[in-house]
Amino acid sequence: MKNKIRKKQKVLIADDSEMNRSILADMLGEDFEIIEAVDGKQAVTMLQKYSVELSILLLDIVMPEMDGFEVLAMMNQYRWIEDVPVIMISAETSPSYIERAYELGVTDFVSRPFDELIVRRRVLNTIMLYAKQKKLVSLVSDQIYEKEKNSDLMVNILSHIVEFRNGESGLHVLHIQTITEMLLKKLVQITGQYRLSASDVSLIGKASALHDIGKIAIPDEVLNKPGRFTPEEYEQMKTHAAIGASMLEELPFYGEEPLVKIAYQICRWHHERYDGKGYPDGLKGEEIPISAQIVSLADVYDALTSKRVYKDAYSHEKAIQMIVNGECGVFNPILLECLQSIGENVRSELQVNSPNQHSQREIHNVTAEILRHEELGVSERTLRLLEHERTKFQFFSSLSQEIQFEYTTQPPMLSVYDWGTHQLGLNEIIMNPEEDEALIGVIGKDNLHQLTEKLHKTTPESPVTQFDCEIQINGSPRWSRIISRTMWFGEENPQCTGAIGKVVDIHEERLQMADLQHRASHDLLTGLMNHTYAKEYIQQRLKNRPDGNFALVIFDLDHFKQANDNYGHSFGDQVLQYVADKLSRSIRGEDVAARVGGDEFLIFLEYKTDLEAAIQRIFRTLTGEFNGFPISLSMGIAKTENSQNEYDVLFHRADQALYAVKRGGRGRYRYYDDSIKDTLSVISSID
Repeated sequence: MKNKIRKKQKVLIADDSEMNRSILADMLGEDFEIIEAVDGKQAVTMLQKYSVELSILLLDIVMPEMDGFEVLAMMNQYRWIEDVPVIMISAETSPSYIERAYELGVTDFVSRPFDELIVRRRVLNTIMLYAKQKKLVSLVSDQIYEKEKNSDLMVNILSHIVEFRNGESGLHVLHIQTITEMLLKKLVQITGQYRLSASDVSLIGKASALHDIGKIAIPDEVLNKPGRFTPEEYEQMKTHAAIGASMLEELPFYGEEPLVKIAYQICRWHHERYDGKGYPDGLKGEEIPISAQIVSLADVYDALTSKRVYKDAYSHEKAIQMIVNGECGVFNPILLECLQSIGENVRSELQVNSPNQHSQREIHNVTAEILRHEELGVSERTLRLLEHERTKFQFFSSLSQEIQFEYTTQPPMLSVYDWGTHQLGLNEIIMNPEEDEALIGVIGKDNLHQLTEKLHKTTPESPVTQFDCEIQINGSPRWSRIISRTMWFGEENPQCTGAIGKVVDIHEERLQMADLQHRASHDLLTGLMNHTYAKEYIQQRLKNRPDGNFALVIFDLDHFKQANDNYGHSFGDQVLQYVADKLSRSIRGEDVAARVGGDEFLIFLEYKTDLEAAIQRIFRTLTGEFNGFPISLSMGIAKTENSQNEYDVLFHRADQALYAVKRGGRGRYRYYDDSIKDTLSVISSID
């Protein structure tokens, strides 16, 4: 078996002396990949680009643009110093310099001139030291987060079982926890009455997830009844509060744990009301623990603003109004003040964390599938970080109002962030996107295929791609630019794991560009090609088809000056537009019609054998009258022959043929031949 080739670690050398960089590179180049910076400013740029990959920085003190101390200051500001060790290598050995370097976080200091063995040994020792330190920090962090799983993970599993059994979206628990923590933080800000610490706030938030566990004992036909409860059913439903509290109270272990105690308070009393008209014990005012009061208010708000089997969702404003007016029972006035104060923040926070019901079920199914494979398990810390990043993406997407997406290859899944789902009319989660009819209806099958091909052609070195196409946004076709960055895993034989990207609306830009291109290539009055663009186009046609049979026709309008003199220039413009329209209709799609200037026009066409029939048809079509003004043409024609297929040659010959027609009386057309050349020579000598 062949040994795997180990990828070299990256070393950044920042020194303004090319000789010093060269010496250090020669010392370390065999074992490390060397990156060089010629001054401090370039070193910072390299750190921005490679900070995650760098194993060490060898840094000089005295450099132009930005010295070594300024580089260290930047590394501290952006916290690169925590991940990239620094060895200062300098001829400046003053104690004040060395002391300042260590204060700014350098790991070691090597003075010049330096010994190769010392430099190599210190570089290796520093890299090994940092690697062990990172491993130790990671182990300690994972142990801390592993302990948190014992409460968080089991609480969430149990609460989600209750919510899914209750036929809800699975988000009710998350909403209650979010609103509870926001209310608690606001309560701490405006009053010291309840003496809640940060630990208390976190504990109550976690315990809130268990507020409805008693519902697990309520029969399905009552729990999920779509209509109004009968008095008997309502009484049965009310028992869930006491049942949940009993379940916690009867736990054989952990009964004295703070989380269990607070969860007991919330389960039993979160349906009590401040005026004593709640259940199950009819507690009043501050007899109700503040934890239960907070969760009670959060529960009512989320119930009002969420769709249930028995009702539609109320708006945020309507829900606040109903609660404040006492339509849902009486609450602590201080808590009502808190709710009104955080109202807008609650709405935006829940929107960012609230994908639609279908998407949540898809996420739940995917998660369940992953969890069935123990070998794919990850730490709770990783799951939290992933959810944290997803929440950030949702939030920034809603602020930027951009259509942002994420695509994974295994399983094949497209996630469209919240704002984009409304623009495209798609679900947030789309499994097997290449087979999804709704997605194909939005982007088009060919466009989706081309986009997929472009993604597959990316590499770790060139991961970014963009693709312009027309897609359906808000039900209307819009030119859009899809910008994507593929994600890769592994150093050797890297595998593509998916892509992230966004959709940029370039419809107006595309229209403006098309308009500018049209203006640059076409005559504004007639809409025909202008002479410059027509010449370039014809030259390219002649170059691509050197053996083709082509004809270049030039004609102008006889006595056109009379139209301007007798009827005005506006009428003359109308005559030109009329002729241009007739000309456009009389040629084929592959032929060219252009306005050379004034009343002079150009036609370029390809023919097989019968050019004369085409010329006669065009000539007859253009001849006639416009609003009483007679339209007569003089036309000259030149054909490609004897390899004389250059544009300038054809144009000159057609122009000579036109001149010969005018000398002979106008109102006719004529082909260029050698007799025209001789005639023109005679005329020129007589003149």
